[in-house]
Amino acid sequence: MRISSKCYSSILIGTMLAVPAFGQQTSSNQESTGGTQVVRTMDDLRERILLDRIEQLEKRLADLEGHNASPPPPPGQTGATSAPTAQDPAPTPPTWSVGPIDFSGLVDGYYNVNFNHPSSMSNQLYNFDVKANQFSLNMAKLTLAHSPDPVGFQVDLGFGRAFDIIHASEPSTAPSFLRNIEQAYVSLKPAKAKGFEVDFGQFVTSAGAEVIETNSNWNYSRSLLFAWAIPYYHFGLRASFPVGKYFTGGVQLVNGWNDTEDNNSGKTVGLTGTFTTKKFAWSNNYYGGPENPNTNTGWRHLYDTTLLLTPNSIVNAYINFDYGQNRSGIGPAAFTSKWYGFAGALHIQATPKWAFTPRVEWFKDGDGFSTGLAQDLKEFTATGEYKMVEGLLARLEYRRDWSNQPFFFRGSAVNGTTGLGTYKNQDTLSLGVLAFFGPKR
Repeated sequence: MRISSKCYSSILIGTMLAVPAFGQQTSSNQESTGGTQVVRTMDDLRERILLDRIEQLEKRLADLEGHNASPPPPPGQTGATSAPTAQDPAPTPPTWSVGPIDFSGLVDGYYNVNFNHPSSMSNQLYNFDVKANQFSLNMAKLTLAHSPDPVGFQVDLGFGRAFDIIHASEPSTAPSFLRNIEQAYVSLKPAKAKGFEVDFGQFVTSAGAEVIETNSNWNYSRSLLFAWAIPYYHFGLRASFPVGKYFTGGVQLVNGWNDTEDNNSGKTVGLTGTFTTKKFAWSNNYYGGPENPNTNTGWRHLYDTTLLLTPNSIVNAYINFDYGQNRSGIGPAAFTSKWYGFAGALHIQATPKWAFTPRVEWFKDGDGFSTGLAQDLKEFTATGEYKMVEGLLARLEYRRDWSNQPFFFRGSAVNGTTGLGTYKNQDTLSLGVLAFFGPKR
């Protein structure tokens, strides 16, 4: 038998009205006794009876409403299968929050003196700090990042000479805003996946001993290997996963080298592995895939390895080796270009404010694939660093580059002779100032 809510409400109201009548009758009996204590006792009894009656009726009403409710949907179905009516409340959209977002930034400027005084006012073979005999902005950058929990992201936005160089090989058809992005990717790191993480988007390469941000390197200028042997960034997928306590492996599938929009339909595969202890870290990286424009014929290969030594907080060092080759052409006209080199640096943190880093390297571009001229190059750099306050430092750096070919520009046109590309060495002196900030850890 079904009882409507209106009917049952009438029963509840009628019952509540009957209780005071019972109380009035009891009060007249109390008056005959004339006892004050008896009056209080009967008032308490009346209140208790009323509360008990209300509680019983509420329970019965709840039971009846439960019997009248629609049965739950069978397993495998949800109540959302029926169309909502005009009286149904609007469905509540799911909510998702990425949690706290970390902000960090960098402003990097410098003044450089090139003792060759080239009329181009440019430092050859350099990365980022390429303008000579003038003040210049290397980069200004802002980073927004959220560590995956399990979803995260990172976006690096900026401008300056460094961003122009990074994206120099992007096709002219690519959107212009891409030239202001260093990285932009989303991350997924499932809580039960034991450290496994996958990223999708644009991210910097895993190869090399140095990075794009100056404050994260020991020297102010970048090495020859960073500038001419390896890529800057990739666009695609990458995954990393710890194996045991000391090793982390990785697999990448990307468009190629330094192109958000691919220059052919082929894809490049990356394999990474890093063995880390308290005293050293040894990383190995391989990239291979078709990189020649408008064709999938001919592959480019790169092997990169870096041994980072961290014996104590005062003295650190690294040794970096790169070997690359690119095959182009078809049939008898096919040709394989090769390049390889070594670099090493020693970082001495003399005091909390003062540090000194010498760097030496040798790079062979035997076919002119990277630098545009078949040559052997050597480089020596000495960098002194002074940390003024937290987040502000200055670096004074002397650098000398040699070639076994007359490669470097010197002077300007005199009597019709340019004097360009006739010298085998280049000496520079730079003063760089960096201001940076990041989240407290």
